[in-house]
Amino acid sequence: MKKIRILVSEDNRVLRDGITAMLNGETDMRVVATIGSGNSVLLKAGRTRPHVILLDVSLKNYNELSVVQSVRNNLPGVKVIGMGFVPSQSDIVEFVEAGAAGFIMKDATVKEFLETIRSVAQGARVLPPSLTNSLFSHVVQFSIKKRPGTIASAVRMTNREREIIVLISDGLSNKQIADRLNIATFTVKSHVHNILEKLALHSRLQIALHSSNEDVS
Repeated sequence: MKKIRILVSEDNRVLRDGITAMLNGETDMRVVATIGSGNSVLLKAGRTRPHVILLDVSLKNYNELSVVQSVRNNLPGVKVIGMGFVPSQSDIVEFVEAGAAGFIMKDATVKEFLETIRSVAQGARVLPPSLTNSLFSHVVQFSIKKRPGTIASAVRMTNREREIIVLISDGLSNKQIADRLNIATFTVKSHVHNILEKLALHSRLQIALHSSNEDVS
């Protein structure tokens, strides 16, 4: 089995060792390097060639955004996942804009932590659910307010997709939308996927990036 090669960058030694032990306990993962200083990320990654870098975004004495950008520019095949506590939406947008493929809250469950790494390694982009829903709602509201008619005509949404867009803009979760429309949650997720495809925004991270480049006043 081909293992996901991971570089862990975390300034807290206890946390770094704990994450390393946990990941090495998975049959499909292997930590190839650990570091406590963000300044060494690019050099260490160039030597060890990880598939994924777990980057503590609270590291001191360096700009983590510049690290993400450097990895993107010099090691385009390497995915960066940020780790942190309660970041703001603007922080996440900046991190994604710099080239990050995902973000893990440090209070995430082990299951969420591992699933995020596996998804990113396979090419997906992943955000914590609470941030994802909020950012998605934000950009949908922007589309409705700033581009009336665009969604209905140029993008050619179905009636059901229009219904779901309105409910998302009202802040409803997928499950709440499913209950409101008396359909399965899986069906709602399918419609959301189609909406994203039609908007040419293939992940909710791209939605966050898109919204950050617009005036949403």
